[in-house]
Parts: sequence; C-alpha cells; structure tokens
Amino acid sequence: MEKIHGVIPPMVSPFKANGDLDTEAFVSNIKKWNEDKIAGYLVIGSNSETVYLSEEEKLELVRLTVEHAKKDRLIMVGSGLDSARETIRLTNKCASLGAQCALVLTPFYYGPQMDSKAMIRFFTEVADNSKIPVLIYNVSKFTNVNIGADAVAELSRHKNIVGMKDSNGDVPQLATFLRVADPSFQVMTGTYSAWYPALAMGTTAIISAMANCCPNEIAVTQELYEAGKIKESFELYQRMFPVNAAVTGGFGIAGLKYVCDYLGYRGASVRNPLADLNDTQKEQIRAIVDKAVKK
Repeated sequence: MEKIHGVIPPMVSPFKANGDLDTEAFVSNIKKWNEDKIAGYLVIGSNSETVYLSEEEKLELVRLTVEHAKKDRLIMVGSGLDSARETIRLTNKCASLGAQCALVLTPFYYGPQMDSKAMIRFFTEVADNSKIPVLIYNVSKFTNVNIGADAVAELSRHKNIVGMKDSNGDVPQLATFLRVADPSFQVMTGTYSAWYPALAMGTTAIISAMANCCPNEIAVTQELYEAGKIKESFELYQRMFPVNAAVTGGFGIAGLKYVCDYLGYRGASVRNPLADLNDTQKEQIRAIVDKAVKK
C-alpha cells in the first residue's frame, strides 16, 4: 500500500430526528467531499458514532461510500472491535464490499490488562488474518489506553500493518512513534491541533474530525508548508485552531455536525445518548467559525 498524502475526513453519520440513519444526507456529503481537496474517506470511525451503529448500518455505510466515492481515492474503514476475532470478521466483511484498508482501534475494555504484550498479540492476529492492510488507531481520550512505543516499534515491522493514526495530540509522543517505527510504516496525526508540528516532522497525512467541515483549509495548510511558505502555513494553522478545539473538544460530535450543517455539509442529528446543541451553544460555535472561516 502506498503512503497516504493529504487529508481524510472521519465521516460523520447523519441521523434523522427520530434516530434513523439518514443515508441520503450521507451520500450528499460524499458527493460534496468528492469535490474537496481530500485523499480519501474514513467510514465508521469515531466521528461516525460507530459505537452506536449496528453491524448492518456499518456495512451499509461502507457500501455507500464505495459506491459514491471518487474512484481515485482511498477508502478506509474503522473496523476495530474489542476482540481480535470480531475485528477480523468485520474487517473482512468490509473488505468484501471494497474497503481498501482498516483502521483498527486499540482494544480497551479490560484496560489494566491492555499492555504492550496484549497490543502486539491483538494486532498481530488481526493483521495475519485481514484481507486488507491494517493501521493502528490510538485515541486515549476515548479508550483510556495509550499504545506504547515498544509495541508500535514491533508492530510497524509486520508486513500487513502499514501505519497508525495517533489522535492524542501529544507531539513528543508523535515524534517518538516516528523515531522507533520502521521507515515503511506511516505515522499520521489524528487531530488538526498537531498538524503543523506533524508536517515539520515529515508527516504527510491527517485524519481529522475538522476535515468533515473544513477539509480544504487543512489541505491548504499542508500545501503551503510543502511549498516552503512556512509563515503562511502557520498563520492558517493558528487561525483554524479554535475551530478544531470546538469540534473535537468543547462541543464534541454534536458541535462537529452543527458546523457541517453551517458550512454546507449535512451533519444532521446525533444519536441518543448524545444530544444536539442548544441555541446558546450554536451561537457560540458560529462565532468561532465565522472568525476563522467565513469572510
């Protein structure tokens, strides 16, 4: 698998007010992203509210993504579950639908036992039995588990484990992963907050929640940096930083979906137990977005 270059949105899953999946809105987003500066699509990731989706819904979203995505772009699936067996089963079902690689969440439920040995055992079995290349997904804010550099160093040398998304925003840790991993292994950041430092360290790809609503600004940050326009890249990074903080931290997925709606995509509703933003929150997030994006 070739190394990824560019921006990948972890696609939101629009829901109707009654909680049903809104597949028409989902396809509408794909068609809009097809015209944006992105490298591919991550379907059924964290920002897809994947933990609230049935397997049938997950597979339907994968099918729709394969059907409607621009054909020269990568299709990645977030197929990680807490057991190796179920992860392999879901990953290979997604592969049969046309997914090209799998982003696999670190197992976390029995957290105290999820040490480096467990991570190596889990990812090795998944990669040995997956029909598509595997990437590690490290996101401690959701899992309360942080994969160790020793595990990354060993797993990066597996022929079917081709990279990782590190969403912790910990720049020193990102630098450590880059240092210990095999040169063929691609370390990507999973948050715009670390994008500029990651570019400075040679990272070429990002999977960021903000790419759902502001993919082109993220892409231009990279374009400017790689063109040697370092000051302009940093200025754009700084301007967009508050938007990222709003849609990945303060307002969560509901905030991300609202900004999608505000900027011409289809976020729609979240699924219970998440709650949509109230009017005060909407006003607050609009002010942040208007300052950064709308002119």
